[in-house]
Amino acid sequence: MITTPTTSMPRALPAEHRQRLMGFAHEVSFPQGTRLFEEGSRADRFWIIRTGTVQLDMHVPGRRAAVIETLRHNELVGWSWLFTPHSWHLGAEATTPVRAYEFDATAVRLMCREDPAIGSTVAQWVGDVLAHRLRSARTRLLDLYAPYGAGSRV
Repeated sequence: MITTPTTSMPRALPAEHRQRLMGFAHEVSFPQGTRLFEEGSRADRFWIIRTGTVQLDMHVPGRRAAVIETLRHNELVGWSWLFTPHSWHLGAEATTPVRAYEFDATAVRLMCREDPAIGSTVAQWVGDVLAHRLRSARTRLLDLYAPYGAGSRV
Protein backbone atom coordinates (compact mmCIF):
# COMPACT_ATOMS: atom_id res chain seq x y z
CA MET A 1 0.00 0.00 0.00
CA ILE A 2 1.26 3.47 -0.85
CA THR A 3 0.67 5.98 1.90
CA THR A 4 -1.57 8.86 0.89
CA PRO A 5 -0.42 12.33 1.93
CA THR A 6 -3.19 12.76 4.52
CA THR A 7 -2.52 9.54 6.44
CA SER A 8 1.24 9.98 6.93
CA MET A 9 1.73 12.03 10.10
CA PRO A 10 4.49 14.34 8.81
CA ARG A 11 2.37 15.33 5.81
CA ALA A 12 -0.94 15.53 7.65
CA LEU A 13 0.02 17.90 10.46
CA PRO A 14 1.50 21.39 10.23
CA ALA A 15 5.03 21.58 11.67
CA GLU A 16 3.99 23.39 14.86
CA HIS A 17 1.23 20.85 15.62
CA ARG A 18 3.51 17.93 14.80
CA GLN A 19 6.13 19.34 17.18
CA ARG A 20 3.59 19.70 20.01
CA LEU A 21 2.30 16.17 19.46
CA MET A 22 5.82 14.75 19.39
CA GLY A 23 6.38 16.30 22.85
CA PHE A 24 4.15 13.46 24.14
CA ALA A 25 6.10 10.71 22.33
CA HIS A 26 8.46 8.18 23.78
CA GLU A 27 10.34 5.53 21.84
CA VAL A 28 9.36 1.87 22.11
CA SER A 29 10.37 -1.35 20.38
CA PHE A 30 8.39 -4.51 19.68
CA PRO A 31 9.83 -7.85 18.59
CA GLN A 32 8.31 -9.59 15.60
CA GLY A 33 5.10 -11.37 16.57
CA THR A 34 4.15 -8.97 19.38
CA ARG A 35 0.43 -8.20 19.60
CA LEU A 36 0.09 -4.46 20.14
CA PHE A 37 -3.62 -4.73 20.87
CA GLU A 38 -6.70 -6.91 20.45
CA GLU A 39 -10.17 -6.02 19.21
CA GLY A 40 -12.34 -4.85 22.07
CA SER A 41 -9.51 -4.07 24.50
CA ARG A 42 -8.98 -0.60 25.93
CA ALA A 43 -7.46 1.91 23.49
CA ASP A 44 -5.26 3.97 25.80
CA ARG A 45 -2.30 4.67 23.51
CA PHE A 46 -1.29 4.88 19.88
CA TRP A 47 1.90 4.68 17.86
CA ILE A 48 3.63 6.15 14.84
CA ILE A 49 5.93 3.62 13.20
CA ARG A 50 9.58 4.58 12.81
CA THR A 51 10.80 1.27 11.36
CA GLY A 52 9.22 -2.11 10.69
CA THR A 53 5.72 -3.26 9.79
CA VAL A 54 2.49 -3.78 11.69
CA GLN A 55 -0.49 -5.71 10.33
CA LEU A 56 -4.02 -4.72 11.25
CA ASP A 57 -6.43 -7.63 11.48
CA MET A 58 -10.09 -8.25 12.08
CA HIS A 59 -11.65 -11.16 13.92
CA VAL A 60 -13.83 -13.27 11.62
CA PRO A 61 -15.93 -15.85 13.53
CA GLY A 62 -15.04 -19.40 12.55
CA ARG A 63 -12.04 -18.31 10.50
CA ARG A 64 -8.51 -17.03 10.90
CA ALA A 65 -8.31 -13.27 11.50
CA ALA A 66 -8.43 -11.32 8.24
CA VAL A 67 -5.42 -9.07 7.64
CA ILE A 68 -6.84 -5.69 6.67
CA GLU A 69 -3.73 -3.62 6.05
CA THR A 70 0.02 -3.49 6.59
CA LEU A 71 1.38 -0.27 8.10
CA ARG A 72 4.89 1.09 7.67
CA HIS A 73 7.14 4.12 8.33
CA ASN A 74 5.37 7.27 9.57
CA GLU A 75 1.96 5.61 9.67
CA LEU A 76 -0.44 5.83 12.59
CA VAL A 77 -1.18 2.61 14.44
CA GLY A 78 -4.50 3.02 16.19
CA TRP A 79 -7.35 5.48 15.86
CA SER A 80 -9.80 4.09 18.42
CA TRP A 81 -8.11 6.06 21.23
CA LEU A 82 -9.71 9.27 19.95
CA PHE A 83 -13.34 8.13 19.90
CA THR A 84 -15.49 6.87 22.76
CA PRO A 85 -15.74 4.21 24.07
CA HIS A 86 -11.94 4.11 23.48
CA SER A 87 -11.77 0.40 22.62
CA TRP A 88 -9.92 -1.11 19.67
CA HIS A 89 -11.96 -1.95 16.57
CA LEU A 90 -9.17 -4.07 15.06
CA GLY A 91 -6.18 -6.04 16.28
CA ALA A 92 -2.52 -5.26 15.49
CA GLU A 93 0.63 -7.35 15.33
CA ALA A 94 4.26 -6.51 14.61
CA THR A 95 5.20 -8.58 11.56
CA THR A 96 8.83 -7.46 11.74
CA PRO A 97 10.77 -5.90 14.59
CA VAL A 98 9.19 -2.47 15.10
CA ARG A 99 10.51 0.78 16.48
CA ALA A 100 7.82 3.36 17.10
CA TYR A 101 6.83 6.49 18.91
CA GLU A 102 4.21 5.72 21.55
CA PHE A 103 1.72 8.29 22.80
CA ASP A 104 -0.48 8.32 25.89
CA ALA A 105 -3.99 8.79 24.50
CA THR A 106 -5.38 10.54 27.58
CA ALA A 107 -2.65 13.18 27.52
CA VAL A 108 -3.08 13.81 23.79
CA ARG A 109 -6.87 14.06 24.11
CA LEU A 110 -6.42 16.61 26.91
CA MET A 111 -4.03 18.67 24.78
CA CYS A 112 -6.55 18.58 21.94
CA ARG A 113 -9.35 19.81 24.23
CA GLU A 114 -7.16 22.61 25.61
CA ASP A 115 -6.00 23.79 22.16
CA PRO A 116 -8.89 23.63 19.67
CA ALA A 117 -6.61 24.39 16.69
CA ILE A 118 -4.40 21.37 17.28
CA GLY A 119 -7.46 19.35 18.31
CA SER A 120 -9.08 20.07 14.96
CA THR A 121 -5.92 19.17 13.06
CA VAL A 122 -5.43 15.91 14.96
CA ALA A 123 -9.12 15.01 14.56
CA GLN A 124 -8.91 15.66 10.79
CA TRP A 125 -5.75 13.53 10.49
CA VAL A 126 -7.18 10.63 12.52
CA GLY A 127 -10.50 10.93 10.65
CA ASP A 128 -8.66 10.66 7.32
CA VAL A 129 -6.82 7.59 8.61
CA LEU A 130 -10.11 6.09 9.82
CA ALA A 131 -11.80 6.65 6.44
CA HIS A 132 -8.85 5.04 4.66
CA ARG A 133 -8.87 2.04 7.03
CA LEU A 134 -12.61 1.50 6.58
CA ARG A 135 -12.17 1.47 2.80
CA SER A 136 -9.26 -0.97 3.17
CA ALA A 137 -11.29 -3.24 5.46
CA ARG A 138 -14.24 -3.29 3.06
CA THR A 139 -12.02 -4.05 0.08
CA ARG A 140 -10.08 -6.76 1.90
CA LEU A 141 -13.19 -8.47 3.26
CA LEU A 142 -14.82 -8.42 -0.18
CA ASP A 143 -11.62 -9.89 -1.66
CA LEU A 144 -11.62 -12.68 0.93
CA TYR A 145 -15.28 -13.59 1.38
CA ALA A 146 -17.58 -12.17 -1.29
CA PRO A 147 -18.54 -14.11 -4.40
CA TYR A 148 -16.64 -12.95 -7.48
CA GLY A 149 -18.11 -9.68 -8.73
CA ALA A 150 -20.15 -9.03 -5.56
CA GLY A 151 -18.33 -5.77 -4.89
CA SER A 152 -18.79 -4.36 -8.40
CA ARG A 153 -21.37 -1.70 -9.12
CA VAL A 154 -23.46 -1.47 -12.25
